[in-house]
Formats: sequence, structure tokens, C-alpha cells
Amino acid sequence: MSGDGDNGGGIGGANGGATGGPRGGARGDGPRDRGGRTAGAPVTVDPGAGADAGAGTNGNAGADTTGRDATATEAGIAAVDTGTAARLQKLFEGHRLTPTQRRIAHCMVRRAADAPFLSSVELAELAGVSQPSVTRFAVALGFDGYPALRRHLREVAPMDKPGDTGSYNEYQQAVQAEIDNLRRLAAALADPAPVAEAGRLFAASRPLPVLGLRAATAQAAGFSYFARKVHPDVRLLDEGGTMLTDRIDAAVRAGASALLCFALPRHPREVIDALEYARSAGLTVVTVADSAFAPVAHHTDLLLPAPVGTGLAFDTACAPMLLGRVLLEAMCDALPDAQARLEEFDAAAAARGLFVE
Repeated sequence: MSGDGDNGGGIGGANGGATGGPRGGARGDGPRDRGGRTAGAPVTVDPGAGADAGAGTNGNAGADTTGRDATATEAGIAAVDTGTAARLQKLFEGHRLTPTQRRIAHCMVRRAADAPFLSSVELAELAGVSQPSVTRFAVALGFDGYPALRRHLREVAPMDKPGDTGSYNEYQQAVQAEIDNLRRLAAALADPAPVAEAGRLFAASRPLPVLGLRAATAQAAGFSYFARKVHPDVRLLDEGGTMLTDRIDAAVRAGASALLCFALPRHPREVIDALEYARSAGLTVVTVADSAFAPVAHHTDLLLPAPVGTGLAFDTACAPMLLGRVLLEAMCDALPDAQARLEEFDAAAAARGLFVE
């Protein structure tokens, strides 16, 4: 499917993601052939979260502030780290963890390659919790104590602890960390079911409210900008305050059945309040968050984690942005008139001379 030029060529394949059938596109501002592939699935690993005020600042609740210590890795090591993170995520699934324990789990998944080799004191320091909290965390997972948990992690670890290559500067390390995050996203795209379900929910919701406050405003705005080209009624909720619940009420009265939320650290309290209110109003909440252990996890119906980078003064959110584009694709696959709407836009844009070739 073609789209406007600032989309880099548009969105491809009417039902191509669901059926494997090709989908053509009109000659727009940058059409491309992207038929015959399947829409992606959400990330199921949690490599970490930072703070929009700076990942290196101590005391950010629920955030691992050690991003600046992360070292760049070679591609092979990154693949191993991805596998270890997935195993850790699976280990934590099904356990009811306290906020402090979720913070420890969050830190371990983020530092997946190092986790089997950390002492309880080191892990406590990295997670910003007490050493006894680490012990209680291991017991909550069914182990006799932290030494037993660490032995288990070492038994399933595929290789020795990787060392620092020492070949990247601070800026390159930040880029490599985002590449690792995208590898984790790619590894999780094998199961299309959660994203496909989200796409169907969005397509059926008229209107579709999209929530994103503070650090998540850009992701919500970007999704809304492109979604409006194929969805008849997309409402961006990017301002907090007392009017936020009024706008949710207005969407419900107009017929909305679902809400998409982008939630990135540091997590504003009013986002949690808004999600609680949206669910109480009958909306199905789909959330793209930085972590499966994010504070919004208990206030959403379908959580799609996408890791953020914490190696610079401000978080980097390539994976959440890309997951947002995947959700757009899934929504297009669920909208039978998406192709026609884009072709109509292309024709109008050409007639107006909207873009410079």
C-alpha cells in the first residue's frame, strides 16, 4: 500500500499480513511493494527502562539507572543476550511479584548477559533495592535463596559472561544498545497474534483514542498522524489535566471501544489514572510500554512491551516507535478500505502539489 512521502513510501499489503497475499499500491509520493508478509508481534522481553529526565539519575522509581555502564556487544553476543533475556522473562511469568520484585526482575532482564554472574549485593545495587529484597525475590520464584537462583541461571546460560570489546565510544554504545533492542523486537515478531488482535481492536473502534503523555507524546502523535490516513476517526490524547477524563468520556459517547496508550518512563501518575478510568468506562486498553513490569501493566488489557535505551542523558525509544508502526500495519490489515483511503490521499496530494519529488 502506498502512502504519503513522509511515511517513506507508505504501508504495504491489504490483508497481506494476514493471508500472505500481495497488496499493490497507487503511485503516490513513495510507493513500494511490501506484499506477502505477516504483521509482527509484540516484544516479550524487558531489557530495561530509564527516565525522561535522564537515565543516569539515581532515585528514579521503578527504573534501572545503570544504562551508562552498559557496554556494546558483537552481533553474536547480542543474540545470546536476547535468548537469555527471553528465558528470564519466561522464568518470571506466572509469578505475582511485588513492585520491588518487579524492579529486580526488570533489572535482570535488562542485564541478561550479566545476570547469572551477579552477586546478590551487586544485583541489589543495580536494581536500587536492599540485599534482603533480592533474597525474597528468589524465594518468590520458588528457589531456596538467591544462590540457588544464580546456579539455575548459570546452568542454562549458553556461554561465559561476555567481556567489553572496548571498541566503541559512548555514542556508539548507545546506538549498539538500540540495535540490540531492535534485535529483541525482531526475535519476538514470530508470533503475530497479539499485534493482530490489537489491529482488529483499533479497526473496530470508532473513534480510536490514542493516549501518550510526556515522554510518550511523540510516539502517540506519530501513530495518530499516520493512522488518520486510513482510520476515519483518530483522537490524540496528549495533554493531561482534568480535561483528559472528559475527552475519554467524549470518545466513549461517540462509540469508542478501545484505547491505545504509549507509556514510557518516567511514568506519569495521570496515565495510570487515565487507564483505570478508561477501563471503568468500558474501553479495551492496549498499551505499548517499555517493560512488562511497567507501572501500567496492571491497568491494561493487552500489554505490548518494547524496550527503551538508557545509554544517553535522555532515553531512546526506537523499539516503541517501530512497534507503533507494526501496530499501524496490523490495523491496516484489518481495515478493508485502508488501501482506497491511501490512494485517495495520494491523488489529492498530487493534485495539490503537496510534496516535492
